[in-house]
Amino acid sequence: MKFKTLAVAGAVAVAATGVQAQETFEMTSAFGKNLPILGTAGVDFVEKINSISESVEFEHFDPGELVPVLEALDAVSNGSVDAAYTTSGYWQGKITAASLFAAVPFGPEAGEFLGWMLYDDGAALFQEMYDQAGYNVHVMPCGIIAPETSGWFRKEINSLEDLQGLNMRFFGLGAEVMQRLGVSTSLLAGGDIFPALERGAIDATEFSMPRIDANLGFYQIAKFNYFPGWHQPATLFELLINKDRWDELDERSQNQIEVACLANVTTNYAEGEATNYAAMVDNVENKGVTIKNWDPEILKTFEATWNEVAAELAAEDPFFKKVWDDLQEYRAGYKIWSDNIYLPRPRN
Repeated sequence: MKFKTLAVAGAVAVAATGVQAQETFEMTSAFGKNLPILGTAGVDFVEKINSISESVEFEHFDPGELVPVLEALDAVSNGSVDAAYTTSGYWQGKITAASLFAAVPFGPEAGEFLGWMLYDDGAALFQEMYDQAGYNVHVMPCGIIAPETSGWFRKEINSLEDLQGLNMRFFGLGAEVMQRLGVSTSLLAGGDIFPALERGAIDATEFSMPRIDANLGFYQIAKFNYFPGWHQPATLFELLINKDRWDELDERSQNQIEVACLANVTTNYAEGEATNYAAMVDNVENKGVTIKNWDPEILKTFEATWNEVAAELAAEDPFFKKVWDDLQEYRAGYKIWSDNIYLPRPRN
């Protein structure tokens, strides 16, 4: 196992002069604590680590209370914030390869993604990315969710021509695909999306899963909800800790944080899997939402365009190419397993 071997630590570390002083970490979250699945994951992590460690304690802060969402990486790196629960896709404008550690269009689903991260080269490359880019952070996987919806639209999309000229909030590498198909994209934090829809600054949005999106009220303005989430077959979340603070911790405390994050991966994934179907039913029966599936030909165009984007990014950025090639090598091996072991999923 290439990911650091973890030991569940239950004893209190004792220094020569007595009980070790407790380290307090202020942690900003990219998602508000009242937001289901995304927001509750940051809260749950804090509860987990605080319940198993007497040497470290985390304090959760909602978006904007310490720093704006899109400034968290810089804040953790320079030490003005101790830690952040977020996703690396928010740093796409700073680091070309960042979204490969968040969500890959037509890429791995949750199980496959975690295999690459924890038992192949993913976690090591994740840290290497930040080190190479000059960020003073320690990173670890700390949550994951299954596919998201691929968008909420005011008008039904029946052809690629219907996408032309739309203004749409879009996350990560999928935004590159939409731009090539004539969509003007912008990256907005979750709390900024509904106001943008309401005032007409954007015509459509993707954000997350049905239950999460319902909480943010997109259905009030955009009634057509499209599936599948081709741009985010899984989304990985990260815990960033200022590297100086991390290095000051003893090994037991570091292990406890890692254990809490791995436990958080489990509960975060399970909450999403268990609670979204009810939101979909409610959206249709009580909120006037129409669930749509992309026409297969449109999906093929999305995929072909993504392959063009990935090839160009790999040609332009050596580290993107390094990560992309590693992920593709892993996926080629995984395909032998997945093609044979899983039952086919018939479409009704």
